[in-house]
Amino acid sequence: IVEKDRFQTLGDLRKQWTESGVETSRATVYRRVQEMGYRCRIPQVKPLLNQKQRQKRLTWATEKQHWTVAQWSKREMPKCLKSSVKYPQSVMVWGAMSAAVNAASYQEILEHFMLPSAEKPYGDEDFIFQHDLAPAHSAKTTGKWFTDHGITVLNWPANSPDLNPIENLWDIVKRKLRDARPNTLDELKAAIEASWASITPQQCHRLIASMPRRTEAVISAEGFPTKY
Repeated sequence: IVEKDRFQTLGDLRKQWTESGVETSRATVYRRVQEMGYRCRIPQVKPLLNQKQRQKRLTWATEKQHWTVAQWSKREMPKCLKSSVKYPQSVMVWGAMSAAVNAASYQEILEHFMLPSAEKPYGDEDFIFQHDLAPAHSAKTTGKWFTDHGITVLNWPANSPDLNPIENLWDIVKRKLRDARPNTLDELKAAIEASWASITPQQCHRLIASMPRRTEAVISAEGFPTKY
């Protein structure tokens, strides 16, 4: 029964045993499963990847396999986080490490927020910008915007949050927001800014330093989702 479906719970197993005439407790089911060499685990939820997407992830990871931490450090990794207190109150957040927007508004965000934020750490130096495959990001006009501004964009495989370390930063922000429990829109904005400001450079450096391990994990998993 276990081999047929490894995602069954102890309750599922007990129900099947009961239906087959074996009356037992959940604790007994647990002990028997342990005796058979199985361990109870909560499965991680990962994006569903088709064969083409897995191959693209594998190709991407192989190409970036020998990138150094210094190379990864020159990569802008933005992401939008939409958080809400009580509907309909909500706030859209722009953050970058180092949205439901259309191509035109996304380019305005890049122009007025990304460029000034990138100028502080990089100045006139070249850097590589990374975003995912949202329609506003992959639009032809957005591609032209990057070309016109002389900015290199990192190619990105679909359904790959495990390759984007800024996801870990947003997780930190979300956890802090749960502790803050804001009740108004102003409180929400203040809590987001405070939680983002509390992220240390050391945390960012550790996440960037994890990129070589992430690419190795994708290669080892042959393109399937990893633990990250």
